[in-house]
Amino acid sequence: MEIAEHVNALRREGEWLADAAERAGLDATVPPCAPWQVKDLLRHTGYVHRWAARHITECPDQIIDGPSEEEILSGGADDAGLLAWFRDGHAALAQTLAMADPAVACATFMPAPSPLAFWARRQAHETAIHRADADSAAGTMPEYEADFAADGIDELITGFGRRRKYQPGSNADDIRLRVLATDTGDGLAHRGARGPPSSRGATPAARRRPGAR
Repeated sequence: MEIAEHVNALRREGEWLADAAERAGLDATVPPCAPWQVKDLLRHTGYVHRWAARHITECPDQIIDGPSEEEILSGGADDAGLLAWFRDGHAALAQTLAMADPAVACATFMPAPSPLAFWARRQAHETAIHRADADSAAGTMPEYEADFAADGIDELITGFGRRRKYQPGSNADDIRLRVLATDTGDGLAHRGARGPPSSRGATPAARRRPGAR
């Protein structure tokens, strides 16, 4: 996916997150993140959006340190203005990414074609997964476009899966993982900590079954 596609995904996912939060109500429990309530989800994601935007506008050479999660959940706007606060921060992040110089130089924490590509992709998927949290609080089931969902799985495996903090331990070299997205034809292969880099591409099995779920 291109940067503009990730920014568009960020826009729609954030809008849907806010809509689901409004339907659920601020005091509703978020089942995947219990004991969080919707108000906590909005404060967390709203903080992340503002934190991400700072990397594009301030161009630091290291990832910006932030407050503790406890401080984040006690900050932001009061309950009465919380949805508007979230929407404002989300819109500002999308606008910042859309208007940024493609050559902007700033810190990232996973490999990417460029810093702008990293932050657009990371925030699109960060927002999408928290949209699922908001939907769960509202009692609805989220749906995602197949290509965007496959891109999120790719980021998880080839991005987060390569980070040392997420490696499973001393036997990681023996791990072999293959994921096949049968609806898009994407095949993802990942090996242990010191194995070859993770890779993505269409596979013969996927091409034989393009409509499988």
